[in-house]
Amino acid sequence: MFPGGDMQKLLQQAQQMQTDMMKAQAELAESEVSASAGGGLVTATVTGDGELKGIKIDPQAVDPEDVETLEDLVIAAVQAANDSAKRLAAEKMGPLGDALGGMTGGLGLPGM
Repeated sequence: MFPGGDMQKLLQQAQQMQTDMMKAQAELAESEVSASAGGGLVTATVTGDGELKGIKIDPQAVDPEDVETLEDLVIAAVQAANDSAKRLAAEKMGPLGDALGGMTGGLGLPGM
């Protein structure tokens, strides 16, 4: 059934890859990335797994007559920070996710 391979060895490799993936996921949750918009007027910070942790707004960005621009800057900063988090996740999880996805046939098995 497993030409040239040993089932026990295959299971051990799968368990090690799952352990490595869980470690990478924990590292992502602890990592933070920031991005700004409007030349640094608004900065958003998110974790590596995409949780919004903070927003910094330069007082120069606050214009009571133009709240829409500030709202747009906040959205842009959050989106840029999330893009950075996705890149970080792809760097950390890419090889592990590809390997596990290939082993499970992309079935989305829990923990894999």
